[in-house]
Amino acid sequence: MPANAYVTLVTNHDYADAAIALIRSLVLTGTSADIVVMHTGAVEAADLEPLKALGARCVEAGLLDTSAEFNARHQRDRLHADAPFTKGNKPAFHTPLDNFAKLRLWELEEYDNIVFLDADTIVIRNIDRLFGYPEFSAAPNVYESLADFHRLNSGVFAAKPSKQTFAAMMRRLDGPDARFWRRTDQTFLQEFFPDWHGLPVFDNMLQYVWFNMPDLWEWTSVRVIHYQYEKPWQADHPKRDRLQPLIDLWQAYRTGEAIPDIDALPNPAAPA
Repeated sequence: MPANAYVTLVTNHDYADAAIALIRSLVLTGTSADIVVMHTGAVEAADLEPLKALGARCVEAGLLDTSAEFNARHQRDRLHADAPFTKGNKPAFHTPLDNFAKLRLWELEEYDNIVFLDADTIVIRNIDRLFGYPEFSAAPNVYESLADFHRLNSGVFAAKPSKQTFAAMMRRLDGPDARFWRRTDQTFLQEFFPDWHGLPVFDNMLQYVWFNMPDLWEWTSVRVIHYQYEKPWQADHPKRDRLQPLIDLWQAYRTGEAIPDIDALPNPAAPA
């Protein structure tokens, strides 16, 4: 039998705490795959204990050994100035350079197939079928209009670990002719895998679909919810009034209490 694993990345206390909801949601789907948490040195050991208690395997993964020039181009203030976010707000604890550390999953050669999930996702029904998808498979970055279908979102993707692939990635990422990766790992992965395979949007449903494209949201089809931009654990959530049903659902998975029947939830109302 192939060795399969769901993998996420935590780079600080906020994402380690958020991963509790993700891991609990995966366990509740009844998956038999391993659940792996890659963590950087910025995560305290105590923050990993709740993840281990839920059955996750924790693996240390250092930040990439990128050049000083690369790091300067992609540090938070520089990147946000050169490629400002205009659709939503990135929280203060978000550090763009950390995004590239997810490439470390290609070093996990003990697994044949990996499905990567950002720590700010929850899985609300079984997605084990994704282990059978080819490398590289990702859902489109759809949250505003159908025009978004040409861009991938790296919050959920299927991959095949290979240190040879990882080495090739590093040469492309930060070689002599390396450029500015505007959307960090997403831009890089789309260029590295130009013939990427598309997953259904329901396997990585971005939360802004809830109010931007409500006709696309159907609870009986949604499998993964991705809380892009504002996070459901933020006290000062600027879109809380518009996303409250999704925030409440995330909180239920985070605490493990009163998780609702997903198929019975009301779909978002279309604008009048």
